[in-house]
Amino acid sequence: MDNIAGTKSSLSWAVNISVVLLVVIWLIPTVGLLVSSFRDRDQISATGWWLSPFPVSQNYQAKAPSDDAKAEGGVNVITGNVFEDGKGKVTRFGGKRAAPTEFKAGEIAQLTKDRTLTVQSDGSYVYTSPAEIKRDPSIYYAASSPPDFSLDNYRTIMASDNMDRAFINTLTVTIPATIIPILIAAFAAYALAWMDFRGRGFLIALVVGLLVVPLQLALVPLLTLHNKVGIGQSFLGIWMAHTGFGLPLAIYLLRNYMVGLPRDIIESAKVDGATDFQVFTKIVLPLSFPALASFAIFQFLWTWNDLLVAKVFLPSNSESWVMTVKIADDLLGSKGGDWGILAAAAFISIAVPLIVFFTMQRYLVRGLLAGSVK
Repeated sequence: MDNIAGTKSSLSWAVNISVVLLVVIWLIPTVGLLVSSFRDRDQISATGWWLSPFPVSQNYQAKAPSDDAKAEGGVNVITGNVFEDGKGKVTRFGGKRAAPTEFKAGEIAQLTKDRTLTVQSDGSYVYTSPAEIKRDPSIYYAASSPPDFSLDNYRTIMASDNMDRAFINTLTVTIPATIIPILIAAFAAYALAWMDFRGRGFLIALVVGLLVVPLQLALVPLLTLHNKVGIGQSFLGIWMAHTGFGLPLAIYLLRNYMVGLPRDIIESAKVDGATDFQVFTKIVLPLSFPALASFAIFQFLWTWNDLLVAKVFLPSNSESWVMTVKIADDLLGSKGGDWGILAAAAFISIAVPLIVFFTMQRYLVRGLLAGSVK
């Protein structure tokens, strides 16, 4: 009975469980990125995001000021507290970098040259030395700090210089780089789908072949060509670059969709005297909106999140930076080790793409399935 049309499969529960598991697997990295965006660098380095609700134990280094040394009982003594605000809990301590947590809080650590060190759990310490203390001795300790969540990472990004200009530059690059390839691909797709001319099959095969060409291979030759024609490292140059890289997918996607449109409608329009341009603009283009929206989502997300093409085809000065370049070069620096800033920047940068995706996502599946069934 499972094969009868209209009946519900007995394995539908397995499908539902599989879908739920896939959704959870995809959401785990996103949740981790979101949690990390509210933590500081030290806590991110100490524990994973799944341990963020619990206290974090980290190793620190403090200096005991030698100017505070006093002579007591024939030895020089320095007293103080490793916590500047007097708040915290020391779990272990040590007197050398190689063993920063060698002793428990409250123990008397016997150091070299008859020196001693004691650090209590509240952070207060006593350092003794029979000889004169000329340099500030180092105190290493492990302290447990409560979970710390804040909006500092987001404030750092939003308050950075020229972030508003980077946002405008990103829109300046993304909107034309999405519209231009759609306009060109729509005309090309209609010609490949409904117009008979010599070499059409070869052009279709060429478009399919271009889908597998890595864009990295074309960056240097394309930039050289742009420099020769005078549009190198400019907004016009990056528009043309994104258009060239996006056209194969756009033509392939739109052509597959247009081929599946009812032939009777188009032939009836031509019988009534409509030209190819009228058929395209008044019949084919409105009916192809799901495919157009589907490609627009892909192209918008690609150009908005692009870093490589922007680095190659835009000037290197900060006035022309898009958000990805601003975050990578200015906020993260050359090392890119501040994961809190990176996580917060990721959520700020995906705000606009999420709006675009959820606005047009109902057309995504319809456009992707174009030409797959009859």
